[in-house]
Amino acid sequence: MLSMAFDVEYVKSVIRALPDWPEPGVTFRDITPIFADPKALRKVADGFIERYISSDITHIASIDARGFLISAILAHQLNKPLILVRKKGKLPGETISESYDLEYGSATLELQTDACSEGARVLLFDDLIATGGTLMAACSLIHRLGGKVTEVASIIDLPELGGSQKLRDADLPVFSLVAY
Repeated sequence: MLSMAFDVEYVKSVIRALPDWPEPGVTFRDITPIFADPKALRKVADGFIERYISSDITHIASIDARGFLISAILAHQLNKPLILVRKKGKLPGETISESYDLEYGSATLELQTDACSEGARVLLFDDLIATGGTLMAACSLIHRLGGKVTEVASIIDLPELGGSQKLRDADLPVFSLVAY
């Protein structure tokens, strides 16, 4: 639960809706205006910091690429290691990978094998929850390294696409600042 200091309507007013992008019938929720508005960025960062400051997480994992922007602030403010979950071929060194289906094809995520270890309690962060496939693949990677995802967090949830329910059905707690 967020304190009264978090202003959902203000943050929603900053997020831009782009109809028919990337294709007709899709409304893209663009978070980039948050980074141009220091007040919105502070509200978003503080909303997550407040939620997790007293939690027992040991790591923050983040999905490539927009998720990196807020999660880096969280990792710094909460003094936690940041795990980067990236698209195939973007991480150096030894990695493990997980392929998953998208609405329009498939993709593969990778994680460095030393990103976390047995017993890690990981907050998994992304900018948006849509169908949940990317987040489920990231959870699988973390689990394979011995970590446990304690919660999945996002700025935006699109519940009508079913991703947050898919995560909950897999016994993963979900938290989002705003939903559309």
